[in-house]
Order: sequence, then structure tokens, then C-alpha cells
Amino acid sequence: MDTRQARREKRRARRATHRERVAWYLYDFGNSAYASVVLLAVFSAYFKNVVVGTAQGTYLWGVSVGVAMLAVTLLSPILGTIADYSGAKKRLLLFFTLISTVCTALLFFTQKGDVWQAMVLFILAEIGYRASQVFYDSLLPEIAGPDEVAEVSGKGWAIGSVGGVVILLIILPLIMLFPGSFMVRLSLPITGLYYAGFTLPLVFNLKERAVRRPLPAGENYVTLAYRRLASTFRRIHTFREFVKFLGAFLIYNDGVIMALDFAAIIGTVLFGMQQQALIIFMIIVNIANAVGAYGFGQLASRYSAKRSLMASIVMFIGVIVWMFLAQSLTEFFVIGGLAGIAMAGVQSLSRTMLSEFAPEGRSAEFFGFFAVAGRTSSFIGPYVYGLIATYSAHRLVRLGVDATAAEKQGQRYGILAIGVFLLVGLAVLLTVNERRAMAAAQTYLDTGQPERA
Repeated sequence: MDTRQARREKRRARRATHRERVAWYLYDFGNSAYASVVLLAVFSAYFKNVVVGTAQGTYLWGVSVGVAMLAVTLLSPILGTIADYSGAKKRLLLFFTLISTVCTALLFFTQKGDVWQAMVLFILAEIGYRASQVFYDSLLPEIAGPDEVAEVSGKGWAIGSVGGVVILLIILPLIMLFPGSFMVRLSLPITGLYYAGFTLPLVFNLKERAVRRPLPAGENYVTLAYRRLASTFRRIHTFREFVKFLGAFLIYNDGVIMALDFAAIIGTVLFGMQQQALIIFMIIVNIANAVGAYGFGQLASRYSAKRSLMASIVMFIGVIVWMFLAQSLTEFFVIGGLAGIAMAGVQSLSRTMLSEFAPEGRSAEFFGFFAVAGRTSSFIGPYVYGLIATYSAHRLVRLGVDATAAEKQGQRYGILAIGVFLLVGLAVLLTVNERRAMAAAQTYLDTGQPERA
């Protein structure tokens, strides 16, 4: 048996049990509640309309998201390196999950005028949520073989989307029965408990497969992380296709994050959506997200991750153009469904491609770089959107345009920016050679060096 076949047999022998995969899926089911309630349907609109109460809320929301993403950008590659060497992916995932769930629950106490309190708690919750995803994603190659990654990733995303729907179905009747800000605020500790509860199966049922290695003399995990990170930076350029993919992801992910973080604000400003309508809208988006994740996962298994990813980005661009032109609430609901399908494809297939491109044993480190690209774009995109929307609105007001009309037009300029980032990212993605990237990862496994062009 040759070396490559032996490695395949080793991977097959250590594949995850059904219970372990279910635990991995259920974590996504739980953490999707945070995205659905805090980022999308409830807190973003509550922050803008109640806590801040003016058009400035759009800008401050963008700043808050940007600060959190910048922090995660700086942390992710170091934490990923530590996780690879120490075998602590699961423990680090749980640590950051605890931060996110506690701070999400504490957002209950933020009311009108508590701008800085709301920003600080949200930033901490967001850091915990995003940092935990580095370790969650890096567990994917440990629970799925190379031929299963696309299917497992897509299924996980679909199940996560269902989790986002379930939390909204819990919250919607409460808000309908008890109108007012108290029930809106109460939805936040409910979300924190929901997120924490569906983390428990991962705690008890998913085994940490990475093997802890002894530290070199005179090293600790922090100094070792910096040294290994510097070494990876020096040679990462030799994984040329991986680097091009990161560049593409950085750009098109801007568009995805902008659409996610400002969907509720767009709905309230352009179409006058109230809290109940926003929750229904996000339920539609999440249902469509589940369909899209499963469908694009199947498409990737049949064709390739890159082709399927390109198709999802093209679909997303078309959705953004329609959103810019839309004039009615009915159109916005239809747009939300289509956006959910496209968005699921973009996000789940990006994770799939990264899993294909990362050499075995360095998955957390490569996911750390993936997080750097993703979080850098997450920092840039929301800030750019908030700046464009707010600056444009203020400029139109100075030109004599009615304040309400000016704010709406500012949002439409922000929507255009989403489309630009998606289009440019797609152009860069076209240059990525998927087969060469996977060959480079395999060559690294066989020789310890990446494939030379």
C-alpha cells in the first residue's frame, strides 16, 4: 500500500460517528439563533431605531460590527495556530461560545440612550460568535472525509438555517402577544440560552481528534503561535491558488456581510417594516437558506465547489440589482427568499473550498487565514456601507432633499456597494485553479512542501 493510499485508509478509519456529526450540526443549529436574532431580525433594528433613535444608528452599527471584526481578524490566525498545535479546537470553541452567549443575554439591559453599553456588549458577543466559528469550521475535516466535505458542510449549513427559523418562530408569537420593547429585549436572553443549549451535544459527544504535541524547550503557546504564524506567512505565498482564493473571498464576502448586517435596517428604512414583519422576513430568508445550502452542496458534489460557488455569486448579484430597484414590500419578501438561497451557497461553498485547499494537520491554521480574509472584509464592508448610506443621506439633506427621502436614497447607494464587491470578488475567483490548489495540499502531505508551479 503506497503512502497516499495509507493516508486515505487512516482518514477512513477515524471518520466521525453519526452522533459526532449530529453534535457538529446541532452547534450550527444553535449559533444560527445569534445570527437570526442579534444580527438580522431583532437587535440591529432595535439598536438603530430605539437605542440610538436617529439615522446615525446606521453608521454606529457599522462601526460596532467593524470593531468586532477587526478584533477577530487579529486573533484568528494566532488562535488557529494554537489550536492546531495544542489539540484545543473544541475547548477554544466553547470558551468563545460562552462569551457570546453571556453577552447576548446581557443585551436585555440595553434601552433607549444606552448607546455605548449596547455597542460594547454587542462587540463582545460578536467577537465570541465569530471567533468560535474559526474552530467550528476547522473541525470539518476531522468529521468528514475528502469525498464527504461538500455534502457535510452543506447539510450543516442547512440544519443551521433551520435553527435560525426555530428561534424566530419562538420569538414571533411572544412579540405579537406582548407588543413593546420589553419583549424585544427579552428575546436576547432567550437567544443566549438557545445558543448555549444546542452547544451541549458538542460538549459531550464530539471527540477532539487533534493530538496535543509537547512544546519545544523555552516555548509557550503564545510565542510558538507567533513563530509558526510567521513561518506560515513566509511560505503561504507558495500555495498560490489558496492565496488567490483568499483574495476573492475577502472581496465577495464584503458583499455577503454587508447584506446580512444591514438587511433589517434596509427593510425598516426603505419599506417601513415593523418588528413582526422583520421576523417573518428573516424566517423566509432562513428557510430559503436551508434550501440553498442543501441544494448547492449537492451541486458541488456533482460538479465542483468552484463552479457551484460562482453560480451562487452570480445569483446573489442579480438579487442585489433587484433590491436596488425594488419599490414594494412584496418585492422585498421575494428578494429575501432568493437572497437566502444564494447566500447559503456562497458561505457554505467557501467553507468547502477552504477544506479542500488546507493540508491535513494544518486545518485550523488555514482556517485562521480564511478568518483573516473573512473578518477583514467583515470590518471593511459594514463600515463602507454605513459611511456611504449616512454620508449620502446627509449630503442630500444639505441639497434640500427631505430627510426621509434622503435616508432612503442613502440606503440604495449602500445596496449598490454590495453588488460592486460581489462582482469584483467573482472576477478574482475566476482566476483560481481548484485542481491545482488541491494538488498543492496533497503534495504538502506527501513531501512536507507545497507543490511548485
